[in-house]
Amino acid sequence: MKYLLPLSGILASAILVVAQTPPPASAPKPAAVVPAPKPASTNPGAAPTSAPAPVAPDAVVITIGDEKITKAQFELIMAALPEQQRAGLGNPANRKALAESLSELKTLAQEGRARKIDQTPQAQSEMKLRAEQILAQLMYQQLANSAKPPDAAAVQAYYDLHKAEFEQVHAKHILIRVQGSQVPVRTGKKDLTDAEALAKAQEIRAKIVAGAKFEDQAKLESDDTGNAPEGGDLGSFPKGMMAPPFEQAAFAGKPGEITEPIKTQFGYHLILVVSHETKTMDQARPEIEAKLKPQASQAAAQTALQELKAKKNITFNEAYFGK
Repeated sequence: MKYLLPLSGILASAILVVAQTPPPASAPKPAAVVPAPKPASTNPGAAPTSAPAPVAPDAVVITIGDEKITKAQFELIMAALPEQQRAGLGNPANRKALAESLSELKTLAQEGRARKIDQTPQAQSEMKLRAEQILAQLMYQQLANSAKPPDAAAVQAYYDLHKAEFEQVHAKHILIRVQGSQVPVRTGKKDLTDAEALAKAQEIRAKIVAGAKFEDQAKLESDDTGNAPEGGDLGSFPKGMMAPPFEQAAFAGKPGEITEPIKTQFGYHLILVVSHETKTMDQARPEIEAKLKPQASQAAAQTALQELKAKKNITFNEAYFGK
């Protein structure tokens, strides 16, 4: 069971539109990782702005009529929001937008009390229900937090069933981009056609097989400027992190061997597998426990909830609800 804390339409809209700034959805990383350029200043000649002065917790940050909200109170309001909706609130502009929406909510609520709307049966019923929803949500979370960590048997069972998740490869690569690739053309280099890029990749591979160092060729020729300076080293990665053709070749390759040119949407890759291994049970334990914890918490909360319900002698009027 999931208890939801309802918000006013005005505040909810502000949170969803302004404050909610989630990170991009996780997706497999391309085999060629090109660092994004740093954004240029919109006003290069402007002097750097100084950081805002610190604000004391008891300082008033919002005033709506006779009601005052301190910094500490406003931060409690922000902390009560779901994690995803708090993501954008590190930005002062988003906090200000949330504060403006909160001021609208408070303005309407104050006027509602002035007109005694809060004393109507509808308002009384809804306010009581919302208060109980908040209390129930906090109680349910407390029950979930009481869950014991996954036991050794559960961790072992997960590891045995999902061992492929903990397989990883350490590899290096050289990328030769093709026309149409989203990887930018390196300064002073030609925008190669598919055939030209393939021929160049084959030529570089022949040099390495003949004795040239892979790392030296990566520094000289690779269009993946993000790791070319490190000899094309990609570090270790599990399945699901690279473009499918690249991943398939890397996991199929043997340590010390160089693949034939592998085509992805970025161009042609030469891959040198450094090592291919699977994490041990002890190495994988923290990841497994993190995966199993939410399930354990949910199960513990559900069990405790059913036990609490059994003690309450809950009945329903069948004349009204039916059997």
